[in-house]
Amino acid sequence: MAPGRLRAGRQTTKNDRLSHMWENGYLAIVIDGIYYALGLTAAGGLVFWLAGAWAASPLWLLAVFCLYFFRDPERTIPSGAVAVSPADGKVVAVKSESPTLQRISIFLSVFDVHVNRAPIAGTIEKVQYREGKFHVASREECSSQNEQNVVTVRGDGTSVVFKQIAGLIARRIVFRKKAGDRVSSGERVGLIKFGSRVDVLFGPEWEIVVKPGMRVAGGSSVIARRGIPGQPPGQSDGA
Repeated sequence: MAPGRLRAGRQTTKNDRLSHMWENGYLAIVIDGIYYALGLTAAGGLVFWLAGAWAASPLWLLAVFCLYFFRDPERTIPSGAVAVSPADGKVVAVKSESPTLQRISIFLSVFDVHVNRAPIAGTIEKVQYREGKFHVASREECSSQNEQNVVTVRGDGTSVVFKQIAGLIARRIVFRKKAGDRVSSGERVGLIKFGSRVDVLFGPEWEIVVKPGMRVAGGSSVIARRGIPGQPPGQSDGA
């Protein structure tokens, strides 16, 4: 079992799922992927009629890839005073943003699940969209310069900020919640289409438990633990 991940916790349920979801009991796919796949399949059919199977096959392969890209697997949500990863991907940075803020940056390749989840339970205090550039999402300057959606979640006497950041390929950020909504830890809240980055900002009451190079899974990987009031974060009681 990888560091920063717990076995105990709750399983995500159908009620946690984003609206606009297709599922058949074995597989859940964000409905956008179905639309893309249908469009590409239809275009492939037209090309097949005009030029044959070889010419149409790239479109059909892209249709299959869209179904894969928009998959939304179930995750077991850890319990305790922990924050979970809001996204699948590779940790590319763990650094101080200021004397009181630490940042974790997670890069999502086109092969990662792109459904985003709430890092902690609480109330969405603020949602702020910022226009910006479209640098490659693995680059450090993306955190401040790229187009992004900045979300603040407050709960149980603490707050965590996470950013949905668009990349070179990702040009659309989807966030299905609004300020004032209650969210559970690991609850689905949106997605970023086709390669992206998610930053998570923690205050001094949190102990970061991931390192650059680690892979994390949205909703199930623990990325930080909260300290007991009056004790250093390293003495938290998370299981």
